[in-house]
Amino acid sequence: MYPGQDEEVLQRIEREVRMREGASKLLAACSRREQALEASKSLLTCNARILALLSQLQQMRKDEILQRVGRRWDAGSRVSKCPSADLRIPLMWKDSEYFKNKGELQRCAVFCLLQCGTEIHDTDLVMVDRTLTDICFEGATLFDQAAPAFQLRVELYSSCAVEEFSPAAPGPRRASCLGGSVGCSSGKKIRAAFESAAACGSGGGNAGPPLPPPPAPLGPKYHLLAHTTLRIQHVQEGFKTHDLSLAATEDNPFWLPLYGNMCCRLAAQPVCMTQPVTSGHLRVKLGEELSGCESVYAVLRGQSLLCYQSQEAAESEAEPLLVIPIKRETTVTESEVHCQTLLIGTQRQGEQVTFALRTPTPEDTWRWNQAISRHVHNMNQWTQCCDRLMKIERPSGRKVIPAKQGSLFHEIVTPSSPGEGHVVPDLSVEIRTLLSSYHKEKYADIVIPA
Repeated sequence: MYPGQDEEVLQRIEREVRMREGASKLLAACSRREQALEASKSLLTCNARILALLSQLQQMRKDEILQRVGRRWDAGSRVSKCPSADLRIPLMWKDSEYFKNKGELQRCAVFCLLQCGTEIHDTDLVMVDRTLTDICFEGATLFDQAAPAFQLRVELYSSCAVEEFSPAAPGPRRASCLGGSVGCSSGKKIRAAFESAAACGSGGGNAGPPLPPPPAPLGPKYHLLAHTTLRIQHVQEGFKTHDLSLAATEDNPFWLPLYGNMCCRLAAQPVCMTQPVTSGHLRVKLGEELSGCESVYAVLRGQSLLCYQSQEAAESEAEPLLVIPIKRETTVTESEVHCQTLLIGTQRQGEQVTFALRTPTPEDTWRWNQAISRHVHNMNQWTQCCDRLMKIERPSGRKVIPAKQGSLFHEIVTPSSPGEGHVVPDLSVEIRTLLSSYHKEKYADIVIPA
């Protein structure tokens, strides 16, 4: 655990709590159901992030202990980007509903919540009825931090869009620590987790930031419709179908006739495959005999140890003099005959070959030994993700809604005129700015781990 890392997580929790309070105020001010659905979705997403960050605080202490006893590699060398693209969920309407257009029109608002560790993203909201054969969430979701044992949980939420909606009148809020919109039992769990995690992450001397009163449980409710968990074995170049676990039945008003499958492309790009691991001056010779070895500037990156004539040539990305393959089966040992020498056993053009690397100092010998060994270990952890560098395009952001259609921020209800019922107060400048900046940050950063 790095110095101040627990404080950073506590600040993120405080920020999400503020976002949740702002979303709750926004929900109370909505006059249209479309606005309320978006605000309720933001509320659910904030709650999920708070719970994930609280769990991270507890895990950080365990990781710190493992690092002290030397049982864990540097996590920074094992992360990767891991995006899922174009989620598609097929629907299975009855013939009488889809082809003959019989029966009551069922219309639901749905979205997906994607979680990998403490990184949580939500998709756009999609309105679904029997005229659609698939629920489509276009675009990629990118996670920037993921270990090889990552678990990407995809949850499909649904809310019946035909339920009667009436804006709730503003009222006094109860004084409490944390809870409200997620329910009493969940609020207690969050409070208990926060107290435990804050004491663990800050040595018990800091009780954490003060938490505001909970938002009132207003507006439409989303329910978990189905979910699945994707792991490293699901990573591949093309689109693949994954099984969904249904969490609701046909009797529920928010139910949609799912086939029980989800189609998406899950890719991974480990950092060890895209960024240099280490570099420095070496003397290289094919075989253990060191006579006539050549001095080079070497860069360990991806599946290769690139040997250049000079550091300037490496920085200009000139053609390397020699490329030593570094694969998952590569071995590295210290020579028993020559001091300050590492022997790299690897496959080149189908043959087993050995390269001898002579380092300037014993410290460099240890550094290169550790770097290459760790790199091979990381490649084995990422398995097929390191066989070929997968292409990942950073999402450009969500589609901009034309101004004439309105938006969650610009179509907030204005105070009613006398005689039209209760007056809904306008949102404060602080809440508008807070939510606007939150969504700008969230929409600009959608990408994944591996």
